[in-house]
Amino acid sequence: MSGRWRTPVVILVCGSIILTLAMGVRHTAGLFLQPMTLAHGWSRETFSFAIALQNLVWGLASPFAGALADRHGAGRTIAGAALLYLLGLVLMAYADSAPALDLSGGLLVGLGLSGTTFTVILGVIGRHTTPARRSLALGVASAGGSFGQFAVLPAGQALISGYGWQAALVLLACGIGLIVPLAWSMADGHRPAAGTGQSVADALREAGGERSFQYLFWGYFVCGFQTAFIMLHLPSFLIDAGFSANVGMTAVALIGLFNVLGSFLFGWGGGRCSKKGLLVLIYGLRGIGIVAFLLVPLSPASAWVFAAFMGLLWLGTVPLTNGLVAQIFGLRYMSMLTGVVFLGHQLGSFLGAWLGGRIYDETGSYLLAWGLAVGLSVLATALSWPIDERPLARAEATA
Repeated sequence: MSGRWRTPVVILVCGSIILTLAMGVRHTAGLFLQPMTLAHGWSRETFSFAIALQNLVWGLASPFAGALADRHGAGRTIAGAALLYLLGLVLMAYADSAPALDLSGGLLVGLGLSGTTFTVILGVIGRHTTPARRSLALGVASAGGSFGQFAVLPAGQALISGYGWQAALVLLACGIGLIVPLAWSMADGHRPAAGTGQSVADALREAGGERSFQYLFWGYFVCGFQTAFIMLHLPSFLIDAGFSANVGMTAVALIGLFNVLGSFLFGWGGGRCSKKGLLVLIYGLRGIGIVAFLLVPLSPASAWVFAAFMGLLWLGTVPLTNGLVAQIFGLRYMSMLTGVVFLGHQLGSFLGAWLGGRIYDETGSYLLAWGLAVGLSVLATALSWPIDERPLARAEATA
């Protein structure tokens, strides 16, 4: 069958829908922390570790998912990962022990996310857009992931309230099943370009030896720590302060809503301004926002203003970081290399999710974790500044 209908617009729209579903369901994890721990008598660290493991597996598997998509096609990779994601959610609903939760919500969902989110989806979109429009297209797709957070979170809370947390997980798994037919649109028949002589190992050695790649890796680590900690623990932080579960759900949904705008703006800005300069701005403003949130009296209004502010900065790092990888190293191994950088993000996510729960269990407060998030903002700001945005000579020849 001819693939001429797979135009850049079709690929962008379908890729954005896949990210909406995959990221939207993933962001509901914080809503299940309290009901699942209460139902099973688990500590917060037990649940947090499973989600932290999910983030770690997601990151470790992303370079391999990207390499599979680069070599064997994105369509098969996305469809197979979606089935693993679906299975993980169903088994998570019936997990009655910590190991079962780690296997389902941790390992299987993490593997599913590696093939249905940014690494693979943005690689396909990047290959089908011109350099002038690439950053904007990546921003639009990233906004799809944010819209999922805004749209799926209220649905997830409604399912939990109406049918219970167990049925809610099964119904969310059915939503993930919709990714399988959408994966066909992403089967772009990509094969690595011939004639350059660069192997996978060569590409990894080249990128690993570049300081700019290392700076992107560790900057993304900070991004992962902050987003995972806030997404998973902000609802419980607000419940501990005496507010209803809906206040926390609304805060997390607002992050997603405002990130639709933020991802678009930073994606658009990345095509016109210095990408590294925008990363410096994002990481610096995140630290300022967290400090302000901790200093003002806590109320639903202050929580929602903080969520909206953080939402503007939330996934703005994605089009900028992925765009820099493509700009510096070219498109041939874009999915794999962005997967390696994304591993840094997920190592940070592992620590942000797990340490948040561990710190709370040990101290009865999230204050230390908030402090770590602020300190890491300073680190990421400093690391982003010396990034060299110029394409490598080899990348210029093969892009």
